[in-house]
Amino acid sequence: MAHVDPAVAAARNAVRAALAGLGPDELVLVACSGGADSLALAASVAFEARRVGRSVRSRGYAVRAGAVVVDHGLQAGSADVAERAADQCRALGLDPVVVRRAVWSDGAGGPEAAARDARYAALEAVAAERGAARVLLGHTLDDQAEQVLLGLARGAGARSLAGMPRERGIFRRPFLGLRRAQTEAVCAASGLEFWIDPTNLLPDDPEPARERQDEATDRSRGAFTPLRSRVRGRVLPVLEETLGPGVVEALGRSADQLRDDADLLDTLAAELLAQARAAAGTRAAAGTAAGVPGSDPAAPRESDVEQVLDVEVLERAHPALRRRALRLAALAAGCPPTGTTTRHVDALDALVVSWSGQGPAHLPGGAQARRACGRLFLHAAPTGTWTGALPPSTTQE
Repeated sequence: MAHVDPAVAAARNAVRAALAGLGPDELVLVACSGGADSLALAASVAFEARRVGRSVRSRGYAVRAGAVVVDHGLQAGSADVAERAADQCRALGLDPVVVRRAVWSDGAGGPEAAARDARYAALEAVAAERGAARVLLGHTLDDQAEQVLLGLARGAGARSLAGMPRERGIFRRPFLGLRRAQTEAVCAASGLEFWIDPTNLLPDDPEPARERQDEATDRSRGAFTPLRSRVRGRVLPVLEETLGPGVVEALGRSADQLRDDADLLDTLAAELLAQARAAAGTRAAAGTAAGVPGSDPAAPRESDVEQVLDVEVLERAHPALRRRALRLAALAAGCPPTGTTTRHVDALDALVVSWSGQGPAHLPGGAQARRACGRLFLHAAPTGTWTGALPPSTTQE
């Protein structure tokens, strides 16, 4: 029996679990940038896609495995890098292999958030076009640790500190239990030469702190260093040196524990929000039946608002659930997740528990909330995209 490199075995085992449940000939796509993580993922998927469900009792079956390479267009020569990654995927036997140029749009969160949004939009579009059942992402345990530290630095809540989920919609992250060194070892054992993104490297001679320059200019000059790269190159090494080895693993365990807590709280908060909506409707109907309008002349008409919530229901709830429900309401009204901060939730909470006739709370994305006649009215921005459904739990990815 041929010896298998331990890193290769670990990567294949992780991918095997991610492919479980797929039917014969279903399509799975690998998001591949040409870096060590995604190339190791591509090689592992190419191997495991031929033997899904294999066991001592079953020979297994094949699923189709392809790849998507997203060209962000941030650096000179990015198209060449994308084509090289695509060629490596084809050489591994992946098919189809699609190269897709990212489509950028302005939004809250800066260039890193814009790049992430553009990347996921491209991946989702290709998956829909090709009928893919799953899209696999190459995020590792190191990425998870960096995500937790970024959430901690922002003063974020449990949902953000929970890091990246292993599953979200069609997306899967099989390598969240593997270290970056393992993916590099997979590439070495497989004879794959991976690309190193210059934005993942810190400048050799760090410049003194300076005012933020135009980000588009920074990107075009290759001078833009993402915050995540600075956490990777500076913060984590200091933590490992100061606290000892195992910091990355500990941060990953914390994310797993907090994710379970956050999932439960999100479920309870969604139930509370549904109760507040229903009670608001009952209150309005009761007022109409009694011949008393449900709002005064200064209150917004329900046809002009996106959401109406009963204040008494919210006020009776535990503060942790109430605040989480209010944040869900803000997201449903079109507020961007990355821009909806504790300050905005505080303003909404004040309308519920410490209202003294104050004016409306202004929310990110152009949304607005105000209180009238025992109800909380949330207006979406004129270009808001609220559809009446609660948004999914969101996290930085």
